[in-house]
Parts: sequence; structure tokens; C-alpha cells
Amino acid sequence: MTQAPVLDVRELRTSFFSSDGEIPAVDNISFSVKRGEILGIVGESGCGKSVTSLSIMKLVPQPPGKIVGGEILLNGEDIVPASERRMRQIRGNDIAMIFQEPMTSLNPLFTIGNQLTEGIMLHKKVKKKAATRLGIDMLKLVGLPRAEEIMKEYPHQLSGGMRQRVMIAMALSCDPKLLIADEPTTALDVTIQAQILSLMKELNRKLDTAIIMITHDLGVVAEICQRVIVMYAGQVVEEASVREIFKNPKHPYTIGLLESVPDVREKKERLYSIPGNVPRPGSIHQGCRFAARCDKAFDRCFNENPPLYPYGDRHAVRCFLHESGGEAHE
Repeated sequence: MTQAPVLDVRELRTSFFSSDGEIPAVDNISFSVKRGEILGIVGESGCGKSVTSLSIMKLVPQPPGKIVGGEILLNGEDIVPASERRMRQIRGNDIAMIFQEPMTSLNPLFTIGNQLTEGIMLHKKVKKKAATRLGIDMLKLVGLPRAEEIMKEYPHQLSGGMRQRVMIAMALSCDPKLLIADEPTTALDVTIQAQILSLMKELNRKLDTAIIMITHDLGVVAEICQRVIVMYAGQVVEEASVREIFKNPKHPYTIGLLESVPDVREKKERLYSIPGNVPRPGSIHQGCRFAARCDKAFDRCFNENPPLYPYGDRHAVRCFLHESGGEAHE
């Protein structure tokens, strides 16, 4: 019997509305995450990764943003029509998020203990003493020394790496089934990045929490993820296991991303970069969204937007070059 996914996103569409009309930021994307799985979502800035994560949390600012179509099934429940009251029960309890900036995600006016115990008391319905004890245990779990003293300290007294560990402790304190990490290592130096990734891998193994890792860094994907979705201009352009993506990438955009990563074994005068820029959301109305930057594009690419074609086992690619890989599906 196959395990039901913790999260099943089906044909999700999220748009922003301005004086210029509707601007689609996430356009018809589908994916699922099973318990204990680590899924990577990668792509350049502006491809829709963070809007996808905010849509799942139902934190897209309204107005100007709105989920305009699709389903987000969390443990079988479609949360798109859920009320804000229901979402407050779900956030923290079933699904939690680590945001990009540990420096600004914590309130500078309250102690770490105050911020950590607030969520525990709210979701676990326990008294302050029990919440404090659990908070100290969580800080120890994420590898912070002198946890009791840290509970009494303010965010400015901690380093960036320590603050990020506090954020992970807060996110995991109510034992969520799914953790979304949006660029969790962006503001940290390389040594601390490695420690945070190692910590997340260990917590995933210990607690069997499903993780969605949103990043532009393919090194992070190789280090921690099992499966990866490559996004471009609001759409999924390739999906496969991490091993398959690195060994056998199919979409010209994925190939370009991998070529852009410097290799210490090769001496090159210039690093490769994909020509052009990510198009503004909603600016391409016809054809493949990557066609203008693609050196393999032909006439059809500028007139039709390809569907996702299955390519072998659990590999899909949005490119006419791989149409013969199987029947197209959306």
C-alpha cells in the first residue's frame, strides 16, 4: 500500500492584482511530499519559489495577492477554502515555516523564551512551566549550548547561526508534519550553512518530518534533498530525483543551472551564465517561457507552451525536445 502524501498540491495558481491587471506568479503547479521526504524547489530569484511556499502557508498578502485556482491538500484536507481561524490551528501544529532572514524573523523586544513558549502554549494547550521546559528541550535538540540562559536572552545577543537554530526550534516545537524552509542558509556564512543543513538532515531522520527546501543553491539540494522540482517563471519545468537531475538533466534551463555551478576540478577563465534574465511575471503570453534564453529553441517553442512530458520513471520535463519520452500530461 502506497503511503498517502502529507502535502499534495494540485494545479495551484496564485496571482497578484495591480492596475495592469492579473499577474500570475505561480501558474498551474502540482507536486506532492511524503512523510519523511525532503523535496527541493530550485530556480532563480523571481521564478515563484517563495510565492509557492507562502501560498501553502496561506500567507500571501491579500490584497494584492490571491490563490485563484487549484487545491492544497494537507493530510487530505483542502486548505485553500479554509478560514483564517482554521489556518491558525494548522500553522505550527501541522505545517511550520523557517523564513529567509533569521535577523528579522525574531521580535527584538521579546526574549527567546517568550517567543518560543508562546507558540507552544497556544498549540499544545500547556501551562507556562511545561512550555518553558519543552522550549529548553527544543533548544538542546537543535544543538544550542546553555539552553536555559538563551531562553532569557534577546535576539541581538545571539549570532546569526544561533538565531537560525532558534527559528528551527520554534518551527519544530509543536511537532509539525511538514516543515517549509525558505532559503534557510542565505544570510549565513559557509561553515554555519553546513551546520544548519546537517542539523536539518538529522532532525528529519529523528522526527520523520517532511521538509520542503526552497533554495537557489544547487549545493544545498545535493546535500540534503531526495527529490527536486526546478521552477521557471512560475511553472515547474523539470521534476526528478536529485541523483537523476545531477546525472541526467533534460530541460535546457536545468542544464544551464548546473553548468553555472563552479567546479573546483576544472580551471575556467569565465564562469558560465544563462544569457538574459528571468521574465517579469505575466509578461510572456505565448510559447515556452524559457524560449528567449534557450539555445535549442525552434519555431514551435515561441508559439506553444509545452506541457510536462513524463521521461522514464518519476522524471518529467516541460520541453518539446522530450515529447517522444511519453504521453504529455498536465
